[in-house]
Amino acid sequence: MKNYTSVQDIDSVATWVEEAIQLKKNPLVDKDLGKDKTIGLVFFNPSLRTRLSTQKAALNLGMNVMVMNFTGEGWALEYEDGAVMNQGTSEHVKEAAQVVSQYCDILAIRAFAKLENREEDYQEKVLTNFIKYASIPIVNMESAIGHPLQALTDAITITEHNTKKRPKVVLSWAPHPKALPQAVANSFVEIVQKMDAEFVITHPEGFELLEKITRNVPIEYDQEKAFTNADFVYVKNWSSYKNYGEIGKNLEDWIITEEKMNKTNNGKFMHCLPVRRNVVVADGVLDSEASIVIEQANNRTYAAQLVLKKILSPLAPQRGNLIL
Repeated sequence: MKNYTSVQDIDSVATWVEEAIQLKKNPLVDKDLGKDKTIGLVFFNPSLRTRLSTQKAALNLGMNVMVMNFTGEGWALEYEDGAVMNQGTSEHVKEAAQVVSQYCDILAIRAFAKLENREEDYQEKVLTNFIKYASIPIVNMESAIGHPLQALTDAITITEHNTKKRPKVVLSWAPHPKALPQAVANSFVEIVQKMDAEFVITHPEGFELLEKITRNVPIEYDQEKAFTNADFVYVKNWSSYKNYGEIGKNLEDWIITEEKMNKTNNGKFMHCLPVRRNVVVADGVLDSEASIVIEQANNRTYAAQLVLKKILSPLAPQRGNLIL
């Protein structure tokens, strides 16, 4: 596997999930695979789980890890070809990507949507330009429109807790005080479509995701109806795609409560974290036995480790050599 930038890079979700679960049982089984290899983790936005889990995954594989936070440590990058760089940007991605390629064997990038211009965000300028100009494999640690590492994590978590042949999985919108990207929701929709599940999306009218991604997934505007007999309730806020970046007003009743979870089939509550207590979800849900968010966060390591293992495997014979 050259890059891992989208859920579409997964050829078989069931196979990948089983491989990740096996890694979880013995995380150090491939501790020599990444010997003398270096991964660079580049962050254009904050992180807790993504940074630490990806770093832990790399260490489990014996890799060296370099971390850089571009917001406070790097030059402002330019992404436009032919740009006259006489304003705020100091370095072009052409040089930056090629330079990093000399220092690392794999590059992982995290760059959120700005939620100012939909067309620009959905062009994925940061991710696509690093793929274009870097000469090493690229891993998406969350981009403007996708979070494939989180999605793989979610598939692992659902599989571990599933007791039915075909569980009912609900993706529910929830309120939030500021505009958030569609990345997590987009990738979750894509991966559940690759699983054997009854899938429903519920959100207020006007918060439809990109139709190209949701395709034929049923949309239910009645949240409590959607929750009925659900086995898994995955909760995430996203701002409007149609009215791009809009938060929505007077939608506080979309918070996840114990009463709503009682309509499920003893359903499990999932969230990618961080989560705002008593805004997105009530304490009574988050602290209940139904909540599997901490286990879900733990699986971030094994999702990342599997991805890195698949990238490293064809590189192993070249151990000791930089990939330029």
